[in-house]
Formats: sequence, C-alpha cells, structure tokens
Amino acid sequence: MRFAKVVFRVAGLWGIVVLIPLYFLVDLTGRQYPAPTDYPQFFYGFLSVAMAWQIAFLVIGSNPARFRPLMIPSILEKLGHVAGVTVLYGHGRLSVADAAAAVPDLLLAVLFLVAFTMTPKFTLAG
Repeated sequence: MRFAKVVFRVAGLWGIVVLIPLYFLVDLTGRQYPAPTDYPQFFYGFLSVAMAWQIAFLVIGSNPARFRPLMIPSILEKLGHVAGVTVLYGHGRLSVADAAAAVPDLLLAVLFLVAFTMTPKFTLAG
C-alpha cells in the first residue's frame, strides 16, 4: 500500500506544479496555438477539472485501500488523454513534440494500474 501512497501523492503534487503556471500563461499558449482567449471557458474549465483530479490523487494517496475504487477513474482520466493525443497524432494534427507530452500520463496510468492491483480492498472489519 506504500507504493500506492507514493504514486498518488507524487502524481497529485506533480500535477499541481505543472498546472498552476497555466493559469498565468494563457497568452503564451496562444502564440503557438489559437488563442485560448477565444475560448476561455474551455481553457479554464480544463484547468479546473484537471486541478480537481490532482486533489483526488492526493485524497487517494492519503488512504489507498479506502479510496481504491477511485483508482479506476484515475486510470481512465490518464488513458483518456493518451487516447486523444494518439488519435490526433495519427491524423497528423499534432507534432511529435506535442504528442510526447502525453508520455507522463501514460506512465502514470501504468503506475496507477499497478497501484490498483497491489492495493488490498478496503473492509470495515479490522
């Protein structure tokens, strides 16, 4: 269970560190891609949902056995991004560099799956 605690805590903290700057870099993002100011509700909506998941990872890391069922949507959250990037890359809509940004999510999905299989089911009986 220690493995799951470490994996989910590191994932949550890393995600927070990576996402917070995006709140302040909306203009920088618009230089390479269509300006997020053209669709701020999606840009900030994405950040809000992504940040909520980082908090969920920290919650899971606080007691992996108790929150083991939340590991399943955590894995899907990571694989959803990887699948989307894979399809976009396959259609030639992303560069290799942009597609490579999904590698950490793929790694985390695998680690989350390992943590899920290693974590015992939570029971109320002690």
